[in-house]
Amino acid sequence: MNHESGYGRAHRQAEHIFRNLLPAHGMAVREGQIALCHAMLDALFNKEVLLCEAGVGIGKTLAYLVACVLWQQQRPAALVEPVVISTSSVTLQEAILREYLPFLSQVLLQEHIIQAPICAVVRKGKERFACDLRLQLRKTQVKQRGQGHDAEMRSLYNVSRNLDLDQAEGLSNFDRRLICVPEHCPKSCSARRSCRYRKYLEEANGRRVTIQICNHNFLLADATHRQEKWPRLLKNYQALVIDEAHKLPEAAAQMYGRRFSVQDGENLCRLLEKSHCTHTAQQLRERLTALQAAFCADEIVNAAVAFCPSNVQNAALLSAQAAFRQAAVTRTAKPLPAWPLHRLRESADVLQLFIEQNSNCILYIQYDSDGKPTLCADCRDLPARLDKALWSVRQAAILTSGTLSAGGNFTHTVQRIGLNNPQTFRAESPFDYKRNCILYFPKRTSTPFDEVEWLSQEIEQLVQVCHGHALVLFTSYDQMGRVQQRLQGRVAYPLLTARRNGQLFVQAFKQLSNAVLFAAGPCWEGVDFPGDRVSLLIIIRLPFPVPDPVSDAEKAKYPDLHSYIQAEVIPTMQKKLRQGFGRAIRTETDTCTVAILDPRAAPGGRYHRAALDALPKMNMTQDIKDVEHFIRAVKGAEYFFA
Repeated sequence: MNHESGYGRAHRQAEHIFRNLLPAHGMAVREGQIALCHAMLDALFNKEVLLCEAGVGIGKTLAYLVACVLWQQQRPAALVEPVVISTSSVTLQEAILREYLPFLSQVLLQEHIIQAPICAVVRKGKERFACDLRLQLRKTQVKQRGQGHDAEMRSLYNVSRNLDLDQAEGLSNFDRRLICVPEHCPKSCSARRSCRYRKYLEEANGRRVTIQICNHNFLLADATHRQEKWPRLLKNYQALVIDEAHKLPEAAAQMYGRRFSVQDGENLCRLLEKSHCTHTAQQLRERLTALQAAFCADEIVNAAVAFCPSNVQNAALLSAQAAFRQAAVTRTAKPLPAWPLHRLRESADVLQLFIEQNSNCILYIQYDSDGKPTLCADCRDLPARLDKALWSVRQAAILTSGTLSAGGNFTHTVQRIGLNNPQTFRAESPFDYKRNCILYFPKRTSTPFDEVEWLSQEIEQLVQVCHGHALVLFTSYDQMGRVQQRLQGRVAYPLLTARRNGQLFVQAFKQLSNAVLFAAGPCWEGVDFPGDRVSLLIIIRLPFPVPDPVSDAEKAKYPDLHSYIQAEVIPTMQKKLRQGFGRAIRTETDTCTVAILDPRAAPGGRYHRAALDALPKMNMTQDIKDVEHFIRAVKGAEYFFA
């Protein structure tokens, strides 16, 4: 088909929007952003899959939003379905819905580029929304308790005004589980006609909606529904944008993997008891106790162990599976809803994978902090599953992130996501890293006797030279704790430690004018610290992936260890390193010292070249005095008195 007239008009409008309209509203002209939008328009009009990496500060979100809106305006009349935008984080979804789209809609309406406001909706799973019937029941229960539950009542009344549970302030996880929309909504529900959730679904599938926003798991769940000919979760769409695309393989592993924990079984036992099937529940609970005892590991915590069954474990698996199969067919006084029956059969199926040691799965046991086991069965061929779910439909798709390439190419990402010869594009960050950043590697001639003390001294020295304003990224919570203990009282600034679910400490760090934040895990990406808040970024060790049964299965695909390290381990490390580095410079005026304390990354180290290839070009030093001179040169006087 010939789209030349619409195609040309869309490209001309893109130039006008980014060079004239957005600058009139205070935004800078960025050539990389404009080129990125043109590449995205090409992919949409040509029904191509585009893999595009956008450096920090490019403005990729506005680039793809403008491309999508212009494509929808200029595409052939036959293509009327909406666009889907999939992200990894709720934060980005909210920003798109409440900041980017209202702003863009206002600008384009004023210039008559669009004739009606852009209509978008966030699509989420049922567990993210309130069930009016269950909400009313819970409010009645809490009200009957009398005084002392005022805060809980206020949070429940907040839900009455807001269907989306993510927007309900003060709501406990316990109440959230009790009042969310159930897995299966019976057609006989007395609140069906007035149900706010049903009205939300009707609006989300209405003709006015031109952009659907969801997360990667919801996108993949919708793809599964389409493959299985089940009811669709998303309204039919003709173009797909996957932001934070580096997170897609992780979401796919969760989506296509199978899990079973003793807690899952306990939940099903309670459902059986509520259906007056106490004898079956008791038998099932006994099998669960035996199963947990067979897989208990007192000294293993927060670790994954390959499945190598003993006779005791095999016997426990067979017994538990038989109990689940029996529970799924047991006649109860009160018939079980469809979804608990589905979960019973699903649990039995997961146990079957372990009994037969299914070769299509990577089987392992994940132990939590209390040593409790979860049986995990991961899909061996995620790329093929993703190809079948998303790419084989031959729709236009844009995948974007700040970290999709490794070693200067997209090979690693292309293989992991299951793409076949996609179009690629790289938009380099507009930031002047050579002027605004310095990369520091400490000198270390030998391995120190006390590694923790050596790290503590280096951190203490850097914090002193840079006058605080520091974010210290660890790859190990244990090491972070030991260094934090050693430095307590030795640092002249507030020292905060963000452990798992440490958002409170991250917020406290943002509110302080000058502090030092120790962090790991989630803080390597997705956390924004613009301005002088982070003027010193310390990376303790290169973020190599932790070996586990899944990586061991990957390793078996390669002829030797060196090939595996080059093809999988180093690219994964480089992407994570770039995510961590991205915490340093967030705007054109930010200035920061970046220190990498891992000797393997230093000049002469085994991974020095790999580390440099992952980072933008900038000045490098091993002399702490250069760091001091840099800070004094780029910071204003007020910085040193914060």
